[in-house]
Amino acid sequence: MSLLTVFLVLVTSSSLQQPQTDIPPQAPDTSIVYTKRRIVQPEVPQRGRILDRHDSVLVATRPQYLLKLPRRPPLDTLALGQLLGWGPITIRRRIADALPYEEAPAGYPVQLRLTAAEAARVRRKSRDWPTLTLIEGRQRTYTTSVGAHALGYMAAEAEAFYNQAQRYRRGRFYQLRNSGIEGYYNGILNGRRGTLHPLVDEQGQTQGSWAPDTTFQQGQDLHLTLDIKLQAYAEQLLGRRKGYLVALDPCTGEILAYVSAPIYKPATITAPDLAGVRAKLLQQEGMPLINRPAMRANPPGSVFKLVNAAVALQLGSITPATGFRCDQKLVSCVHRHPAPSNLTAGLKYSCNPYFYQVMGKLINYVPDSLVQDTVAARHANLAQWRRYVRSFGLDSVLGVDIPREAPGFLPTPEYYDKARGTTRWRYRSIYSLSIGQGEINMTGLQMANMAAIIANRGWYYPPHLVRSVGDGGPLPRFTEKRHTLIDSAHFAALVPSMVAVMQRGGTADASNLADVGITVAGKTGTVENDEGDDHAAFVGFAPADNPKIAVAVYIENGGFGADAAAPCAALVMEKYLRGYIAPKRKRWEARIQSRARHGY
Repeated sequence: MSLLTVFLVLVTSSSLQQPQTDIPPQAPDTSIVYTKRRIVQPEVPQRGRILDRHDSVLVATRPQYLLKLPRRPPLDTLALGQLLGWGPITIRRRIADALPYEEAPAGYPVQLRLTAAEAARVRRKSRDWPTLTLIEGRQRTYTTSVGAHALGYMAAEAEAFYNQAQRYRRGRFYQLRNSGIEGYYNGILNGRRGTLHPLVDEQGQTQGSWAPDTTFQQGQDLHLTLDIKLQAYAEQLLGRRKGYLVALDPCTGEILAYVSAPIYKPATITAPDLAGVRAKLLQQEGMPLINRPAMRANPPGSVFKLVNAAVALQLGSITPATGFRCDQKLVSCVHRHPAPSNLTAGLKYSCNPYFYQVMGKLINYVPDSLVQDTVAARHANLAQWRRYVRSFGLDSVLGVDIPREAPGFLPTPEYYDKARGTTRWRYRSIYSLSIGQGEINMTGLQMANMAAIIANRGWYYPPHLVRSVGDGGPLPRFTEKRHTLIDSAHFAALVPSMVAVMQRGGTADASNLADVGITVAGKTGTVENDEGDDHAAFVGFAPADNPKIAVAVYIENGGFGADAAAPCAALVMEKYLRGYIAPKRKRWEARIQSRARHGY
Protein backbone atom coordinates (compact mmCIF):
# COMPACT_ATOMS: atom_id res chain seq x y z
CA MET A 1 0.00 0.00 0.00
CA SER A 2 1.51 3.31 -1.12
CA LEU A 3 2.06 5.97 1.49
CA LEU A 4 1.57 8.64 -1.20
CA THR A 5 -1.23 10.95 -0.16
CA VAL A 6 -2.96 13.04 -2.81
CA PHE A 7 -5.73 15.57 -2.25
CA LEU A 8 -7.61 16.83 -5.33
CA VAL A 9 -9.57 20.07 -5.46
CA LEU A 10 -11.38 21.09 -8.66
CA VAL A 11 -11.53 24.80 -9.45
CA THR A 12 -12.24 26.76 -12.65
CA SER A 13 -9.37 28.60 -14.25
CA SER A 14 -11.29 31.87 -14.17
CA SER A 15 -11.11 31.82 -10.36
CA LEU A 16 -7.38 31.08 -10.29
CA GLN A 17 -4.78 33.65 -9.48
CA GLN A 18 -1.39 32.79 -10.91
CA PRO A 19 0.68 32.36 -7.74
CA GLN A 20 4.06 31.80 -9.40
CA THR A 21 5.78 32.89 -12.59
CA ASP A 22 6.19 29.31 -13.80
CA ILE A 23 2.47 29.16 -14.75
CA PRO A 24 2.16 29.70 -18.53
CA PRO A 25 2.25 33.44 -19.19
CA GLN A 26 -0.52 33.41 -21.79
CA ALA A 27 -4.05 34.21 -20.70
CA PRO A 28 -5.68 31.04 -19.34
CA ASP A 29 -8.32 29.35 -21.37
CA THR A 30 -11.47 29.67 -19.34
CA SER A 31 -12.71 26.39 -20.74
CA ILE A 32 -9.85 24.48 -19.08
CA VAL A 33 -10.34 23.06 -15.62
CA TYR A 34 -7.21 23.07 -13.47
CA THR A 35 -6.66 20.73 -10.54
CA LYS A 36 -4.91 21.61 -7.29
CA ARG A 37 -2.99 18.67 -5.90
CA ARG A 38 -1.28 18.22 -2.58
CA ILE A 39 1.26 15.41 -2.63
CA VAL A 40 2.78 14.35 0.68
CA GLN A 41 5.99 12.48 0.04
CA PRO A 42 6.17 8.99 1.53
CA GLU A 43 9.36 9.34 3.57
CA VAL A 44 8.56 9.86 7.26
CA PRO A 45 11.19 11.75 9.30
CA GLN A 46 12.55 10.12 12.41
CA ARG A 47 11.97 12.04 15.64
CA GLY A 48 15.11 13.62 17.02
CA ARG A 49 16.85 12.59 20.22
CA ILE A 50 17.27 14.55 23.44
CA LEU A 51 20.78 14.61 24.93
CA ASP A 52 22.27 16.26 28.01
CA ARG A 53 25.07 18.86 27.97
CA HIS A 54 27.68 16.06 27.85
CA ASP A 55 25.91 14.32 24.92
CA SER A 56 24.46 11.45 26.93
CA VAL A 57 21.24 10.29 25.22
CA LEU A 58 18.26 10.87 27.51
CA VAL A 59 15.31 10.29 25.17
CA ALA A 60 15.15 8.51 21.82
CA THR A 61 12.69 6.60 19.63
CA ARG A 62 13.56 2.92 19.89
CA PRO A 63 11.97 -0.51 19.38
CA GLN A 64 9.47 -1.47 22.04
CA TYR A 65 8.31 -4.96 22.95
CA LEU A 66 4.97 -5.41 24.67
CA LEU A 67 3.75 -8.69 26.10
CA LYS A 68 -0.04 -8.89 26.09
CA LEU A 69 -1.27 -11.24 28.82
CA PRO A 70 -4.34 -13.43 28.34
CA ARG A 71 -7.55 -11.85 29.62
CA ARG A 72 -9.00 -15.04 31.03
CA PRO A 73 -7.52 -16.35 34.28
CA PRO A 74 -5.91 -18.33 35.68
CA LEU A 75 -2.40 -17.19 34.78
CA ASP A 76 0.59 -18.99 36.26
CA THR A 77 2.54 -15.89 37.25
CA LEU A 78 5.36 -17.94 38.79
CA ALA A 79 5.96 -19.75 35.50
CA LEU A 80 5.64 -16.50 33.55
CA GLY A 81 8.23 -14.90 35.80
CA GLN A 82 10.59 -17.80 35.17
CA LEU A 83 10.05 -17.39 31.42
CA LEU A 84 10.97 -13.71 31.60
CA GLY A 85 13.74 -14.10 34.15
CA TRP A 86 11.79 -12.21 36.83
CA GLY A 87 11.38 -13.25 40.44
CA PRO A 88 7.92 -13.81 41.98
CA ILE A 89 7.91 -10.38 43.65
CA THR A 90 8.91 -8.62 40.43
CA ILE A 91 6.23 -10.26 38.28
CA ARG A 92 3.49 -9.46 40.79
CA ARG A 93 4.68 -5.86 41.12
CA ARG A 94 4.90 -5.37 37.36
CA ILE A 95 1.36 -6.63 36.84
CA ALA A 96 0.08 -4.49 39.73
CA ASP A 97 1.78 -1.41 38.25
CA ALA A 98 0.05 -2.04 34.93
CA LEU A 99 -3.46 -2.13 36.42
CA PRO A 100 -5.16 1.29 36.52
CA TYR A 101 -6.67 0.64 39.96
CA GLU A 102 -6.18 -1.88 42.74
CA GLU A 103 -9.65 -3.43 42.49
CA ALA A 104 -9.29 -4.22 38.79
CA PRO A 105 -11.03 -7.55 38.06
CA ALA A 106 -9.11 -10.71 37.23
CA GLY A 107 -8.41 -10.83 33.53
CA TYR A 108 -8.16 -7.06 33.11
CA PRO A 109 -6.14 -6.44 29.89
CA VAL A 110 -2.47 -6.02 30.79
CA GLN A 111 0.57 -5.27 28.66
CA LEU A 112 4.11 -5.53 30.02
CA ARG A 113 7.18 -3.88 28.50
CA LEU A 114 10.02 -6.26 27.77
CA THR A 115 13.67 -5.87 26.87
CA ALA A 116 14.94 -7.30 23.59
CA ALA A 117 16.42 -10.28 25.46
CA GLU A 118 13.13 -10.96 27.28
CA ALA A 119 11.21 -10.71 24.00
CA ALA A 120 13.60 -13.25 22.45
CA ARG A 121 12.82 -15.71 25.27
CA VAL A 122 9.10 -15.33 24.63
CA ARG A 123 9.60 -16.04 20.90
CA ARG A 124 11.60 -19.17 21.62
CA LYS A 125 8.90 -20.45 23.99
CA SER A 126 5.90 -19.29 21.94
CA ARG A 127 4.62 -22.87 21.43
CA ASP A 128 4.55 -23.42 25.19
CA TRP A 129 2.71 -20.13 25.74
CA PRO A 130 0.09 -19.84 22.99
CA THR A 131 -2.03 -17.40 25.03
CA LEU A 132 0.70 -14.76 25.14
CA THR A 133 0.92 -12.13 22.40
CA LEU A 134 4.14 -10.27 21.65
CA ILE A 135 3.67 -6.86 20.04
CA GLU A 136 6.60 -5.03 18.46
CA GLY A 137 6.64 -1.32 17.66
CA ARG A 138 8.53 1.91 18.26
CA GLN A 139 8.04 4.38 21.09
CA ARG A 140 9.84 7.20 22.87
CA THR A 141 12.22 5.61 25.33
CA TYR A 142 13.78 7.30 28.35
CA THR A 143 17.30 6.14 29.12
CA THR A 144 17.32 8.05 32.41
CA SER A 145 15.16 7.87 35.51
CA VAL A 146 15.47 11.59 36.35
CA GLY A 147 14.40 14.93 34.90
CA ALA A 148 10.73 14.08 34.36
CA HIS A 149 9.40 17.64 34.58
CA ALA A 150 12.06 19.02 32.24
CA LEU A 151 12.00 16.24 29.64
CA GLY A 152 8.21 15.99 29.53
CA TYR A 153 6.37 13.67 27.16
CA MET A 154 4.80 13.41 23.72
CA ALA A 155 1.17 14.46 23.89
CA ALA A 156 0.22 11.78 21.34
CA GLU A 157 1.57 9.07 23.66
CA ALA A 158 -0.06 10.54 26.80
CA GLU A 159 -3.72 10.16 25.82
CA ALA A 160 -4.20 7.23 28.19
CA PHE A 161 -2.85 9.42 30.99
CA TYR A 162 -5.18 12.32 30.10
CA ASN A 163 -8.18 10.01 30.07
CA GLN A 164 -7.16 8.42 33.36
CA ALA A 165 -6.67 11.83 35.00
CA GLN A 166 -10.20 12.94 34.16
CA ARG A 167 -11.58 10.20 36.42
CA TYR A 168 -9.83 11.48 39.54
CA ARG A 169 -11.02 14.24 41.85
CA ARG A 170 -7.65 15.94 41.98
CA GLY A 171 -7.11 15.72 38.24
CA ARG A 172 -8.81 19.06 37.64
CA PHE A 173 -6.16 20.86 39.70
CA TYR A 174 -3.36 19.85 37.35
CA GLN A 175 -2.40 21.62 34.16
CA LEU A 176 -1.72 18.23 32.68
CA ARG A 177 -0.66 19.25 29.21
CA ASN A 178 2.64 20.52 30.53
CA SER A 179 4.71 18.39 28.22
CA GLY A 180 8.17 19.81 28.93
CA ILE A 181 10.89 19.83 26.28
CA GLU A 182 9.10 17.15 24.26
CA GLY A 183 6.06 19.38 23.89
CA TYR A 184 7.77 22.75 23.55
CA TYR A 185 10.08 21.61 20.75
CA ASN A 186 7.68 19.08 19.23
CA GLY A 187 7.85 20.51 15.70
CA ILE A 188 11.65 20.61 15.67
CA LEU A 189 11.92 17.07 17.07
CA ASN A 190 9.30 15.72 14.64
CA GLY A 191 10.83 17.14 11.50
CA ARG A 192 8.72 17.60 8.38
CA ARG A 193 7.55 15.46 5.50
CA GLY A 194 8.08 16.99 2.06
CA THR A 195 4.95 18.27 0.31
CA LEU A 196 4.40 19.26 -3.34
CA HIS A 197 1.60 21.52 -4.58
CA PRO A 198 1.35 21.05 -8.36
CA LEU A 199 -1.32 22.73 -10.50
CA VAL A 200 -2.39 20.23 -13.16
CA ASP A 201 -4.41 20.78 -16.36
CA GLU A 202 -6.89 18.41 -17.99
CA GLN A 203 -4.13 16.61 -19.87
CA GLY A 204 -2.31 15.82 -16.61
CA GLN A 205 0.46 18.31 -17.33
CA THR A 206 1.85 20.33 -14.44
CA GLN A 207 1.28 24.03 -14.92
CA GLY A 208 3.26 25.46 -12.02
CA SER A 209 2.44 25.37 -8.31
CA TRP A 210 -0.56 26.71 -6.45
CA ALA A 211 1.36 27.00 -3.16
CA PRO A 212 5.03 26.88 -2.09
CA ASP A 213 6.47 23.38 -1.84
CA THR A 214 8.01 22.23 1.44
CA THR A 215 11.17 20.16 1.61
CA PHE A 216 11.74 17.05 3.70
CA GLN A 217 13.26 17.84 7.12
CA GLN A 218 14.62 15.14 9.40
CA GLY A 219 13.79 15.51 13.12
CA GLN A 220 16.60 17.40 14.84
CA ASP A 221 18.39 16.40 18.02
CA LEU A 222 18.20 18.65 21.07
CA HIS A 223 21.29 19.09 23.23
CA LEU A 224 20.13 20.19 26.66
CA THR A 225 21.81 22.44 29.17
CA LEU A 226 21.12 19.90 31.92
CA ASP A 227 23.99 18.08 33.59
CA ILE A 228 22.22 14.76 34.11
CA LYS A 229 24.57 13.69 36.92
CA LEU A 230 23.95 16.94 38.78
CA GLN A 231 20.23 16.53 38.09
CA ALA A 232 20.25 13.04 39.62
CA TYR A 233 22.13 14.30 42.67
CA ALA A 234 19.76 17.23 43.18
CA GLU A 235 16.76 14.91 42.97
CA GLN A 236 18.27 12.77 45.72
CA LEU A 237 18.29 15.83 47.97
CA LEU A 238 14.60 16.65 47.44
CA GLY A 239 13.06 13.24 46.73
CA ARG A 240 9.54 12.98 48.13
CA ARG A 241 9.54 16.43 49.75
CA LYS A 242 7.48 19.21 48.17
CA GLY A 243 9.45 21.97 46.52
CA TYR A 244 11.96 22.73 43.82
CA LEU A 245 15.62 23.31 43.07
CA VAL A 246 16.82 25.23 40.03
CA ALA A 247 20.52 25.67 39.24
CA LEU A 248 21.77 27.87 36.39
CA ASP A 249 25.00 28.98 34.84
CA PRO A 250 24.64 32.75 35.41
CA CYS A 251 27.00 33.57 32.54
CA THR A 252 24.77 31.90 29.92
CA GLY A 253 21.33 31.35 31.46
CA GLU A 254 21.75 27.60 30.91
CA ILE A 255 19.77 25.51 33.40
CA LEU A 256 22.08 22.93 34.96
CA ALA A 257 19.52 21.19 37.19
CA TYR A 258 15.75 21.48 37.24
CA VAL A 259 14.01 19.60 40.04
CA SER A 260 10.33 19.63 40.89
CA ALA A 261 9.50 17.48 43.90
CA PRO A 262 8.02 15.04 44.75
CA ILE A 263 9.92 13.41 41.91
CA TYR A 264 8.88 10.55 39.64
CA LYS A 265 10.38 8.72 36.67
CA PRO A 266 9.86 10.36 33.26
CA ALA A 267 8.58 7.16 31.62
CA THR A 268 5.64 7.01 34.04
CA ILE A 269 3.32 9.27 32.01
CA THR A 270 3.48 7.39 28.70
CA ALA A 271 4.51 3.82 29.57
CA PRO A 272 1.64 1.40 28.74
CA ASP A 273 2.36 -0.77 31.79
CA LEU A 274 2.46 1.97 34.47
CA ALA A 275 -1.21 2.91 34.75
CA GLY A 276 -1.21 1.97 38.42
CA VAL A 277 1.80 4.17 39.14
CA ARG A 278 0.10 7.06 37.34
CA ALA A 279 -3.02 6.57 39.46
CA LYS A 280 -0.96 6.89 42.64
CA LEU A 281 0.66 10.07 41.32
CA LEU A 282 -2.76 11.58 40.67
CA GLN A 283 -3.93 10.72 44.17
CA GLN A 284 -0.85 11.89 46.11
CA GLU A 285 -1.41 14.85 48.42
CA GLY A 286 1.97 16.24 47.41
CA MET A 287 0.71 16.70 43.82
CA PRO A 288 3.96 15.60 42.12
CA LEU A 289 2.61 16.23 38.62
CA ILE A 290 2.75 20.01 39.08
CA ASN A 291 5.81 21.49 37.41
CA ARG A 292 6.65 23.65 40.42
CA PRO A 293 9.62 25.76 39.19
CA ALA A 294 7.69 27.02 36.17
CA MET A 295 4.03 26.83 37.10
CA ARG A 296 3.75 27.54 40.83
CA ALA A 297 4.40 31.08 42.11
CA ASN A 298 4.87 31.58 45.86
CA PRO A 299 5.82 34.42 48.22
CA PRO A 300 9.64 34.44 48.19
CA GLY A 301 10.13 35.49 51.81
CA SER A 302 13.33 37.12 52.95
CA VAL A 303 15.29 36.31 49.79
CA PHE A 304 13.32 39.20 48.26
CA LYS A 305 15.15 41.61 50.59
CA LEU A 306 17.96 41.50 48.03
CA VAL A 307 15.69 43.04 45.39
CA ASN A 308 14.35 45.67 47.78
CA ALA A 309 17.87 46.60 48.84
CA ALA A 310 18.97 47.01 45.20
CA VAL A 311 15.97 49.22 44.36
CA ALA A 312 16.44 51.32 47.52
CA LEU A 313 20.12 51.85 46.67
CA GLN A 314 19.26 52.83 43.11
CA LEU A 315 16.61 55.34 44.20
CA GLY A 316 18.80 56.83 46.91
CA SER A 317 16.58 55.76 49.80
CA ILE A 318 19.59 54.18 51.52
CA THR A 319 23.34 53.77 51.09
CA PRO A 320 25.43 50.72 52.01
CA ALA A 321 26.26 52.51 55.28
CA THR A 322 22.65 53.13 56.29
CA GLY A 323 21.67 51.61 59.64
CA PHE A 324 18.32 51.16 61.42
CA ARG A 325 17.27 49.92 64.85
CA CYS A 326 15.86 46.42 65.13
CA ASP A 327 12.55 47.87 66.30
CA GLN A 328 10.24 44.91 66.83
CA LYS A 329 7.30 47.22 67.44
CA LEU A 330 7.27 47.62 63.68
CA VAL A 331 7.50 43.92 62.76
CA SER A 332 8.80 40.85 64.54
CA CYS A 333 12.35 39.64 64.00
CA VAL A 334 13.01 35.95 64.58
CA HIS A 335 16.80 36.29 64.80
CA ARG A 336 18.70 37.47 67.87
CA HIS A 337 21.47 39.73 66.59
CA PRO A 338 23.33 43.01 67.17
CA ALA A 339 21.79 46.22 65.88
CA PRO A 340 22.16 46.33 62.07
CA SER A 341 24.38 49.38 61.61
CA ASN A 342 24.62 49.03 57.83
CA LEU A 343 23.18 47.12 54.88
CA THR A 344 25.60 44.21 55.24
CA ALA A 345 24.48 43.63 58.83
CA GLY A 346 20.81 43.97 57.83
CA LEU A 347 21.16 41.18 55.23
CA LYS A 348 23.56 39.07 57.29
CA TYR A 349 21.04 38.84 60.13
CA SER A 350 17.98 39.09 57.83
CA CYS A 351 16.54 41.76 60.11
CA ASN A 352 12.85 42.30 59.35
CA PRO A 353 12.60 45.72 61.10
CA TYR A 354 15.62 46.91 59.09
CA PHE A 355 13.93 46.19 55.78
CA TYR A 356 10.58 47.47 57.03
CA GLN A 357 12.32 50.84 57.43
CA VAL A 358 14.23 50.53 54.13
CA MET A 359 11.05 50.22 52.13
CA GLY A 360 9.23 52.66 54.38
CA LYS A 361 11.69 55.37 53.33
CA LEU A 362 11.05 54.48 49.70
CA ILE A 363 7.23 54.43 49.83
CA ASN A 364 6.78 57.35 52.22
CA TYR A 365 9.11 59.70 50.37
CA VAL A 366 7.26 62.93 49.48
CA PRO A 367 8.88 65.21 46.89
CA ASP A 368 8.34 68.95 47.13
CA SER A 369 5.97 68.82 44.17
CA LEU A 370 3.58 66.53 46.07
CA VAL A 371 3.99 67.84 49.60
CA GLN A 372 0.27 68.60 49.79
CA ASP A 373 -0.76 65.20 48.36
CA THR A 374 0.84 62.31 50.23
CA VAL A 375 -1.69 59.86 48.75
CA ALA A 376 -0.45 60.62 45.23
CA ALA A 377 3.15 60.39 46.46
CA ARG A 378 2.64 56.89 47.86
CA HIS A 379 0.96 55.77 44.64
CA ALA A 380 3.79 57.19 42.55
CA ASN A 381 6.46 55.65 44.78
CA LEU A 382 4.88 52.18 44.70
CA ALA A 383 4.52 52.40 40.90
CA GLN A 384 8.19 53.38 40.63
CA TRP A 385 9.25 50.54 42.96
CA ARG A 386 7.26 48.09 40.84
CA ARG A 387 8.86 49.35 37.62
CA TYR A 388 12.35 48.68 38.94
CA VAL A 389 11.41 45.28 40.38
CA ARG A 390 9.81 44.20 37.10
CA SER A 391 13.15 44.74 35.36
CA PHE A 392 14.32 41.59 37.20
CA GLY A 393 11.91 39.60 35.01
CA LEU A 394 9.21 39.46 37.68
CA ASP A 395 5.47 39.79 37.10
CA SER A 396 6.06 38.49 33.58
CA VAL A 397 7.19 35.28 31.96
CA LEU A 398 10.91 34.90 31.39
CA GLY A 399 10.24 32.98 28.18
CA VAL A 400 11.81 29.73 29.37
CA ASP A 401 11.43 26.80 26.94
CA ILE A 402 8.86 25.06 29.17
CA PRO A 403 5.12 25.21 28.46
CA ARG A 404 2.75 27.06 30.81
CA GLU A 405 5.30 29.24 32.60
CA ALA A 406 3.57 31.37 35.25
CA PRO A 407 4.32 35.12 35.44
CA GLY A 408 4.15 35.54 39.21
CA PHE A 409 2.66 38.74 40.62
CA LEU A 410 3.64 42.21 41.83
CA PRO A 411 0.88 44.47 43.22
CA THR A 412 0.08 47.81 41.63
CA PRO A 413 -1.29 50.94 43.33
CA GLU A 414 -4.63 50.21 41.64
CA TYR A 415 -4.60 46.71 43.11
CA TYR A 416 -4.32 48.12 46.63
CA ASP A 417 -6.98 50.77 45.92
CA LYS A 418 -9.40 47.97 45.13
CA ALA A 419 -8.20 45.54 47.82
CA ARG A 420 -8.21 48.15 50.60
CA GLY A 421 -11.40 49.82 49.40
CA THR A 422 -9.75 53.25 49.51
CA THR A 423 -7.02 55.22 47.78
CA ARG A 424 -5.84 56.51 51.14
CA TRP A 425 -4.02 53.34 52.20
CA ARG A 426 -0.71 53.83 54.01
CA TYR A 427 2.62 52.04 54.03
CA ARG A 428 1.63 50.21 57.21
CA SER A 429 -1.01 48.27 55.27
CA ILE A 430 1.42 47.08 52.57
CA TYR A 431 4.66 46.68 54.58
CA SER A 432 4.71 42.90 53.96
CA LEU A 433 6.28 43.73 50.58
CA SER A 434 9.43 44.73 52.45
CA ILE A 435 10.07 41.14 53.62
CA GLY A 436 8.83 39.26 50.54
CA GLN A 437 5.44 38.32 51.95
CA GLY A 438 1.88 39.31 51.22
CA GLU A 439 0.93 39.84 47.61
CA ILE A 440 4.32 39.11 45.99
CA ASN A 441 4.59 35.80 44.12
CA MET A 442 7.63 34.44 42.29
CA THR A 443 8.33 31.19 40.46
CA GLY A 444 11.39 29.06 41.05
CA LEU A 445 12.80 30.08 37.68
CA GLN A 446 12.45 33.74 38.63
CA MET A 447 14.16 33.16 41.98
CA ALA A 448 17.11 31.39 40.34
CA ASN A 449 17.29 34.12 37.71
CA MET A 450 17.28 36.76 40.48
CA ALA A 451 20.40 35.11 41.94
CA ALA A 452 21.99 35.05 38.48
CA ILE A 453 21.27 38.77 38.01
CA ILE A 454 23.10 39.65 41.24
CA ALA A 455 25.94 37.30 40.30
CA ASN A 456 26.26 39.15 36.97
CA ARG A 457 25.92 42.57 38.63
CA GLY A 458 22.71 43.48 36.81
CA TRP A 459 22.15 41.50 33.62
CA TYR A 460 20.98 38.04 32.56
CA TYR A 461 20.28 35.77 29.65
CA PRO A 462 16.80 34.21 29.74
CA PRO A 463 17.02 30.80 31.48
CA HIS A 464 16.70 27.92 29.03
CA LEU A 465 16.97 24.14 28.84
CA VAL A 466 18.20 23.68 25.25
CA ARG A 467 21.73 24.84 24.40
CA SER A 468 21.75 23.51 20.83
CA VAL A 469 19.05 22.70 18.26
CA GLY A 470 20.61 20.27 15.82
CA ASP A 471 23.97 21.66 14.76
CA GLY A 472 22.97 25.25 15.60
CA GLY A 473 22.77 27.07 18.87
CA PRO A 474 19.78 27.74 21.12
CA LEU A 475 16.77 29.74 20.01
CA PRO A 476 17.91 33.31 19.21
CA ARG A 477 16.04 34.92 22.09
CA PHE A 478 18.18 33.00 24.59
CA THR A 479 21.31 34.80 23.34
CA GLU A 480 19.92 38.31 23.93
CA LYS A 481 21.38 39.89 27.05
CA ARG A 482 18.83 41.70 29.22
CA HIS A 483 19.64 44.44 31.71
CA THR A 484 17.84 45.54 34.84
CA LEU A 485 17.26 49.19 35.72
CA ILE A 486 19.72 48.93 38.62
CA ASP A 487 23.31 50.14 38.26
CA SER A 488 25.97 47.44 38.54
CA ALA A 489 27.61 49.25 41.47
CA HIS A 490 24.53 48.63 43.62
CA PHE A 491 24.59 44.90 42.86
CA ALA A 492 28.29 44.87 43.72
CA ALA A 493 27.34 46.38 47.09
CA LEU A 494 25.06 43.40 47.78
CA VAL A 495 27.70 40.72 47.26
CA PRO A 496 29.69 41.32 50.49
CA SER A 497 26.38 41.21 52.37
CA MET A 498 25.51 37.84 50.79
CA VAL A 499 28.97 36.50 51.60
CA ALA A 500 28.45 37.61 55.21
CA VAL A 501 25.22 35.59 55.33
CA MET A 502 27.35 32.45 54.85
CA GLN A 503 29.98 33.43 57.40
CA ARG A 504 30.06 33.14 61.18
CA GLY A 505 27.00 34.73 62.72
CA GLY A 506 25.12 34.86 59.41
CA THR A 507 21.79 33.10 58.97
CA ALA A 508 23.39 30.36 56.80
CA ASP A 509 26.84 30.08 58.36
CA ALA A 510 26.47 26.30 58.74
CA SER A 511 26.23 25.92 54.95
CA ASN A 512 29.44 27.71 53.96
CA LEU A 513 32.04 25.92 51.83
CA ALA A 514 35.09 27.81 53.07
CA ASP A 515 36.80 24.55 54.07
CA VAL A 516 37.11 23.58 50.37
CA GLY A 517 38.04 27.07 49.21
CA ILE A 518 34.65 28.06 47.79
CA THR A 519 33.19 31.41 48.82
CA VAL A 520 29.41 31.25 48.60
CA ALA A 521 27.15 34.31 48.39
CA GLY A 522 23.62 33.57 49.57
CA LYS A 523 20.42 34.66 51.24
CA THR A 524 18.01 32.59 53.32
CA GLY A 525 14.25 32.98 53.51
CA THR A 526 11.52 31.65 55.77
CA VAL A 527 8.06 32.11 54.29
CA GLU A 528 5.16 32.37 56.72
CA ASN A 529 2.43 29.82 56.06
CA ASP A 530 -0.96 30.05 57.74
CA GLU A 531 -1.87 26.48 56.74
CA GLY A 532 1.04 24.59 58.27
CA ASP A 533 4.79 24.73 58.80
CA ASP A 534 6.63 27.63 57.18
CA HIS A 535 8.31 27.22 53.81
CA ALA A 536 12.11 27.27 53.51
CA ALA A 537 13.87 29.26 50.77
CA PHE A 538 17.42 30.04 49.69
CA VAL A 539 19.13 31.75 46.74
CA GLY A 540 22.85 32.01 46.17
CA PHE A 541 25.78 31.65 43.81
CA ALA A 542 29.40 30.52 43.88
CA PRO A 543 32.21 31.33 43.70
CA ALA A 544 31.21 34.80 44.88
CA ASP A 545 33.93 36.61 42.89
CA ASN A 546 33.60 34.56 39.68
CA PRO A 547 30.15 32.91 39.70
CA LYS A 548 29.77 29.58 37.87
CA ILE A 549 26.49 28.41 39.36
CA ALA A 550 23.42 30.12 40.83
CA VAL A 551 20.90 28.10 42.82
CA ALA A 552 17.38 28.61 44.14
CA VAL A 553 15.81 26.13 46.57
CA TYR A 554 12.27 26.18 47.96
CA ILE A 555 10.99 23.46 50.29
CA GLU A 556 7.33 23.65 51.22
CA ASN A 557 6.71 23.22 54.96
CA GLY A 558 10.47 22.93 55.40
CA GLY A 559 10.74 25.44 58.24
CA PHE A 560 13.74 27.77 58.37
CA GLY A 561 15.55 28.41 55.09
CA ALA A 562 18.89 28.06 56.87
CA ASP A 563 18.02 24.56 58.11
CA ALA A 564 16.29 23.03 55.10
CA ALA A 565 17.02 24.94 51.87
CA ALA A 566 20.55 26.33 52.29
CA PRO A 567 22.23 22.93 52.90
CA CYS A 568 20.71 21.52 49.69
CA ALA A 569 21.96 24.48 47.67
CA ALA A 570 25.46 24.26 49.18
CA LEU A 571 25.73 20.55 48.37
CA VAL A 572 24.66 21.13 44.76
CA MET A 573 27.20 23.93 44.40
CA GLU A 574 29.98 21.75 45.81
CA LYS A 575 28.99 18.79 43.64
CA TYR A 576 29.02 20.92 40.50
CA LEU A 577 32.23 22.85 41.22
CA ARG A 578 34.31 19.99 42.68
CA GLY A 579 32.61 16.82 41.45
CA TYR A 580 32.34 15.30 44.92
CA ILE A 581 31.36 16.14 48.50
CA ALA A 582 34.01 16.65 51.17
CA PRO A 583 34.08 14.00 53.95
CA LYS A 584 33.16 16.72 56.44
CA ARG A 585 29.68 16.94 54.90
CA LYS A 586 29.03 13.26 54.14
CA ARG A 587 26.98 12.69 57.29
CA TRP A 588 25.09 15.91 56.59
CA GLU A 589 24.46 14.74 53.01
CA ALA A 590 23.20 11.33 54.16
CA ARG A 591 20.76 12.93 56.60
CA ILE A 592 19.28 15.17 53.90
CA GLN A 593 18.95 12.26 51.47
CA SER A 594 17.23 10.18 54.13
CA ARG A 595 14.70 12.93 54.76
CA ALA A 596 14.16 13.22 51.03
CA ARG A 597 13.37 9.51 50.72
CA HIS A 598 10.84 9.70 53.55
CA GLY A 599 9.33 13.01 52.46
CA TYR A 600 9.87 15.23 55.52
